[in-house]
Amino acid sequence: MSSIRLVCTDFDGTFFAEFANPPVPRRLQKLIAQLQAEGAKWVINTGRDMGSLMETLQRANLSIQPDYLVLVEREIYRQDSSQYAAHEPWNLACHAAHTELFRQVRLDLPRITAWIHERYDAAVYEDFYSPFCLIAQKTEDAEAIHKFLEEYCGDVPRLTVVRNDIYARFSHEAYNKGTALSEVARLLEVAPEEIFVAGDHLNDIPMLSRRHAHWIVAPDNAVDAVKAAVREEQGHVSALPYGEGVAEGLEECLRSCVNYSR
Repeated sequence: MSSIRLVCTDFDGTFFAEFANPPVPRRLQKLIAQLQAEGAKWVINTGRDMGSLMETLQRANLSIQPDYLVLVEREIYRQDSSQYAAHEPWNLACHAAHTELFRQVRLDLPRITAWIHERYDAAVYEDFYSPFCLIAQKTEDAEAIHKFLEEYCGDVPRLTVVRNDIYARFSHEAYNKGTALSEVARLLEVAPEEIFVAGDHLNDIPMLSRRHAHWIVAPDNAVDAVKAAVREEQGHVSALPYGEGVAEGLEECLRSCVNYSR
C-alpha cells in the first residue's frame, strides 16, 4: 500500500476538462481507483454546487466515484449509498457563520456595486451562498475589482473574497477549500502527511499548503499564482495540463512512497 490515504482534487481545470475526450484521463481514473481499492478516500473539492457537479459527473461517465464532496468551497458531503449526505455539524456552523457575517455586509453592498458599475461592465448578483457574487467581462477587470474588494474586506473582520478567473464572491475566511479538507481529514483520522492535493486556480490556494497536505500538485494550466504557491510549498508543478498533469503528479508522489510498487 502507498502512504496516501486521502486524495483531494479540484474539479474544473484540474481533474476535469470539459473540452477533452475523455474529460478525465483514464490514467488518472485508474490511479484513483487503485488508491481507493487500497483503502484511500477521494474528495472532489470544488466551487460548484451539488446540482451542477452531479450533472457534470453523470455526463463524464467516470469509472470511479468520489467518497466525499466539498461544494461551493465550503460545504461537506459524504457518499451514502447512491447519494451524498451532508456533514451537518460542519455545514450548519458554516451557514450560521456566513449568515451573521453577511448581515454586516449587506448595508455596504449598494456602495460596492455602484463602484463596480461606474468602472466596469460586470454582473453583480446575489445567490444562495453569498449576497455578493461577481462575473467580470475579462480577467483584467476581475483583478482590478478583486483588489478593491480585498481593501474593503480589510475593514470587515473574517470577510474574504473567493475568486476563480472572472468569478468572485464574498465568503467567511474560516470556511474554504483548505479548512474543509482538514475537516474531512479529521473525520477520517488522516494526517496531513497522508494527503495528496491538486488544484489550478486562486480559490484552490488555501488547500495547496503543507498545513493541509503533504503532496501538493498543480497541472501546467494552473495560473501563475498557484504555480508559485505550489513551488513555495515544495510541491510538484507538472509540465502536462489538466488531468494528465494531476496523474503525472500523483505517480510522482506514489513513487516517493517507500512501500509503493507499480
